[in-house]
Amino acid sequence: MDSLSTSYKAIWKLAWPQIIMMLFHFLIGFVDVWVAGRIGRDVQACMGIITQAMFFFLVVAIALANGSVAAISQSLGAGLIRRVQRYIGLGLEIGVILGVIFLVVGILFRDNLLNVLQIPDEIMPIAAYLLKVYLYVLPGYYLLIICNAFFRAQKKVMIPLFSMMIVTAVNTFGDFALGLGMWGFPDLGYKGLAWSTFTSILCGMLFSLAVLYRQGFLKRKSFAPWCWIKKAFPYLFKVAWPAGLMQVVWHSAYMVLYAITAALPVGSIIALAGMSAGIRVESLLFLPGFAFNFTASILVGNYLGQGDIKSAKRMGYLVMLFGLGLVSTFTLVLWLFIEPVAVFIAPDPEVSLEAINYLKYNMAAIPFLLVSMILGGALTGAGATFYQMIVMGSSAWLVRIPLAWYLGHVHMQEATGIWLAMFISMVVQAMLMLYFYQMKDWTKFSQRKGRKIVQPPASP
Repeated sequence: MDSLSTSYKAIWKLAWPQIIMMLFHFLIGFVDVWVAGRIGRDVQACMGIITQAMFFFLVVAIALANGSVAAISQSLGAGLIRRVQRYIGLGLEIGVILGVIFLVVGILFRDNLLNVLQIPDEIMPIAAYLLKVYLYVLPGYYLLIICNAFFRAQKKVMIPLFSMMIVTAVNTFGDFALGLGMWGFPDLGYKGLAWSTFTSILCGMLFSLAVLYRQGFLKRKSFAPWCWIKKAFPYLFKVAWPAGLMQVVWHSAYMVLYAITAALPVGSIIALAGMSAGIRVESLLFLPGFAFNFTASILVGNYLGQGDIKSAKRMGYLVMLFGLGLVSTFTLVLWLFIEPVAVFIAPDPEVSLEAINYLKYNMAAIPFLLVSMILGGALTGAGATFYQMIVMGSSAWLVRIPLAWYLGHVHMQEATGIWLAMFISMVVQAMLMLYFYQMKDWTKFSQRKGRKIVQPPASP
């Protein structure tokens, strides 16, 4: 077994490029909301709602990415390179099909979704336009998410970093040029923000596909015959469907949370704008948590592919401790500057005060969020997304939503009650995740049990 120092070096080697990648991911959302705030509080409120709604359409892509990470990282650990190649080809085929399907479904039911979100009438036209443009880029977004998962599972973490750098640069330029009309470009306002996102995602997708092509993964041999797909797909589906359902459950809970906030008896638009701004600041903290989530998935999957169950479980805890210490320390430092940061991202005085109020509760919940995120990543690497679904779904729908309604609408009758409910649900979520990780046999979901490969075969 690797020494402790060697293990932490392996963790850091995979984590730091992904932390920087998540920093660029944060900058995308930060710039979007910052520019939206300069256009108007109505635009800023819409950006938060529609961005969250878009996650609902991306859940299948994220689920497929999780399944691919489990299958590819375990196959790589077992030394089955041909299987890695074919899982990449299969993932691309499924991604294209699903991206087009959800584009069509989204366009057909766009009005129904907007009504479910209970968006105030005065900002409905803005929300409708943003959602329409974001739906157009769904197929490209699917391929971008899936391709980056392929690279991560193979420990090629620099490629997703470069991809996200491209997306960030194009999106930032477009926001300022088209959103605010700088450098002689037309001032398109919120429409400029929408098309900047569209263009940046396409650029990132094309870069990722070009790298896959150069590495030989877009050749005919990557796309396996039907006899192999019939044997390989069941495991991919076994991992992906709980991950997809978890995303649906989790993000639909967030959509309901937005609806609960929008339906507050007083100050709903200010609360929505403050929540949107607060989430962007908060993402500076939980996005690095995703880097450790991905790292745990890769390392745990590799160890299970080698048949080393003890090291796999130990590695999950080591990544958790590493990420918890690093991100929690940064959270404390950021809190010292929270007021100027909130004012910077939300210049409206009322909105910035509500953003600080939101962050007071949600930054305190960061350590609990990290525990569930990182150990959840370890479960993903093992293919145990079913357990992850149980933990995330129950904490969202059995704790967060009922509490948010009661505290926000009945007991406190203000947004603070909703923010408090979010904190409490994170504590419950962390405790549940620790229980499942320590007490349940999640290694049974992997492709390898001990030294025996159970499915699928490496070649037809």
